[in-house]
Amino acid sequence: MGVFVLLPLLLPLTALPIARLAERHLHPRVATRLLSALAAVLAVCSTVCLGLLVVVGTVQLPGHPLPDAWTDREARTTAPYEEAAGKGAVVALLTVAVSWSTAARRHRRVRRQAEHALVGVPDGELAVLADEAAYAYALPGVRSRPPRAPSDRRRAWFSRRPVVRDGIAGGRIVVSTAMFACLDAGERAALVAHERAHLAGRHHRYLLVVRFAARANPLLMPLRSAVAYTTERWADEEAARVTGERRVVARAIGKAALVSRGTPTPTLAGFAAPGPVPRRVAALLEPAPSAVSWPPVFTAVGLAAWAAAAGTLGSALSSANATVTLFLVLKAGPL
Repeated sequence: MGVFVLLPLLLPLTALPIARLAERHLHPRVATRLLSALAAVLAVCSTVCLGLLVVVGTVQLPGHPLPDAWTDREARTTAPYEEAAGKGAVVALLTVAVSWSTAARRHRRVRRQAEHALVGVPDGELAVLADEAAYAYALPGVRSRPPRAPSDRRRAWFSRRPVVRDGIAGGRIVVSTAMFACLDAGERAALVAHERAHLAGRHHRYLLVVRFAARANPLLMPLRSAVAYTTERWADEEAARVTGERRVVARAIGKAALVSRGTPTPTLAGFAAPGPVPRRVAALLEPAPSAVSWPPVFTAVGLAAWAAAAGTLGSALSSANATVTLFLVLKAGPL
């Protein structure tokens, strides 16, 4: 495997320039998809790297997965790694697993609480809750399951789920009365259009991807912050396109930011999500961004994009090479 197995742990550094430049120079839709794809691939490669280090580095420990002949130090020269590296990789991999589990449980808990808050609210895309706290967010639907004969308890539980349409539960736009009270009619239309864009674009999936990626490798945290911003900008631009009033959308965002308490969880996109609201407002006061699919090569953002793509490709090749090498060594035994 060689030292190449360590590269996926460090190659996320190649994506840092594009994380900063994509926010300002790419269309929000393009930036969101690009950064999410980079984060996903780099996180998978980083996790595979940790797993390979665990396998090779713990050969001297009881119950190791390698053949018994590998306990001979001379035989381990095919993939030489110190025991300390293996133990460290075990701790890192367990930390990643615990972090993912914690994030998943919290996301499910918040989703259940948000859905429970809608009990008794009339069906429909827009759900207005009587609350003195100002908030607005998009609650995406969930994949439905084939119908079964449920027990009374399960029937009661399913009755609280959102209405299912075409196999996928329809999302809801959740807005408090306090939020509506601080907006005029045009700004309310901008708010609804913004949240509808979150649902249509399935922005919660991008937010979940980058959130779990950042927990796999802390070097990917800038990509998580960037995607949190670009998803909001994406919805801003869609709201401006639908309403035809960029200044009204900007004014609504500014008002909402002054009174909003944010969203229940970072993976639920909200109208006034925490972040650089002044930058969002300033972007809406300018002409709509160009929807190019890939930036020109000989520009700062173009070079950053190609550097990130090269780093991601290198990470994928390094992890694949190390995985295949270890598989062949385990199959054939030490030489």
